[in-house]
Amino acid sequence: MSPSRVLVLNSGSSSVKYQLLDMRDSGRLAVGLVERIGEETSRLRHTPAGGETREWSGPMADHDAALKAVAAELAKDGLGLDSPELAAIGHRVVHGGKHFTRPTVVDDTVLAEIERLIPVAPLHNPANLTGIRTARALRPDLPQVAVFDTAFHTTMPESAARYAIDTETADAHRIRRYGFHGTSHAYVSRATAKLLGRAPEEVNVIVLHLGNGASASAVRGGLCVDTSMGLTPLEGLVMGTRSGDMDPAVIFHLMRVGEMSADEIDTLLNKKSGLIGLCGDNDMREIRRRIDEGDEQAGLAFDIYIHRLKKYIGAYYAVLGKVDAVAFTAGVGENAAEVRAAALADLGELGLAVDPALNAVRGTEPRLISPEDARVAVAVVPTDEELEIATQTYALVGRYGFTAPPRGN
Repeated sequence: MSPSRVLVLNSGSSSVKYQLLDMRDSGRLAVGLVERIGEETSRLRHTPAGGETREWSGPMADHDAALKAVAAELAKDGLGLDSPELAAIGHRVVHGGKHFTRPTVVDDTVLAEIERLIPVAPLHNPANLTGIRTARALRPDLPQVAVFDTAFHTTMPESAARYAIDTETADAHRIRRYGFHGTSHAYVSRATAKLLGRAPEEVNVIVLHLGNGASASAVRGGLCVDTSMGLTPLEGLVMGTRSGDMDPAVIFHLMRVGEMSADEIDTLLNKKSGLIGLCGDNDMREIRRRIDEGDEQAGLAFDIYIHRLKKYIGAYYAVLGKVDAVAFTAGVGENAAEVRAAALADLGELGLAVDPALNAVRGTEPRLISPEDARVAVAVVPTDEELEIATQTYALVGRYGFTAPPRGN
């Protein structure tokens, strides 16, 4: 019998999220998180299926130490990295550029290309690379698979992917719209089609991934034809700490009049803007609490957030021409009924509405929240990026033969 387990790793600059799944039934055997890597106060939290959470705190120098600690915790449950049941390790990689359009078994050439993309993903790709290299060192015989956030969006036509700037300059510096959250958009668009009892190829879906980072996508017949994030995750919707769409000349104005440096503006737009810049909070629950207490600043921030979201819903309705469903996902999309109701308010002429009673129900399963006779379905679909990464990884290594490619010196 072929090995059936996949370990999914999401390596950040100072953290590693992980899940071990059995692909025979997509069941989770263990989940965990290592955070504050490189600090004296590093922490590991590990939860085996059906067991109690174990926590460990102490210094953890680097990702090598972190993954060795993860391996030790898994071994305590009989799920160690040396298990013959482990088929592959799947890695989330944020930026794959134009080159990587699907999950890819990692070899030296793939690593070099991911490294070449660091200038367009300086915060994410280096950490992703570190996780891959460490995992390869621990299990050099095991296939390592990179699953790219950008891959799902590579089906966008050039009319959607190109910026209207000088072509030679754009090509020389790889400037185009790549999009992000692609693993989530892929999973949710397919899960929405399943909820409707139809094949993905038959369904047009607007996916709204609303978390601290937020993005929208227009998916026609299972393929992305437009998405809100661009060269970086800064473009598009109002987010927790990111501005989203903005006149580029604001940057020149801040440099000339505000005498701000490029780094200062980068920090402003990525970490001090969005909801936190508008009202001092980036937690939608806290913003709604403040609104209920009559806080006008929080109310304005919410209105700006909804206004931008509604603009994208309308724009992607126009791009698709025909819409079968709008799907809300991620932390805010799955849990904030007020956001869902406000985003679709007054869009009845487009066939979009939510049933207040259904919208108020909380749950962990995909569900419809639109009226029974609605022309366009509105769904809440909990995203599962780890399962999507594991599924893509397992399908690929099954074709590949469950063996690692040769490595260079």
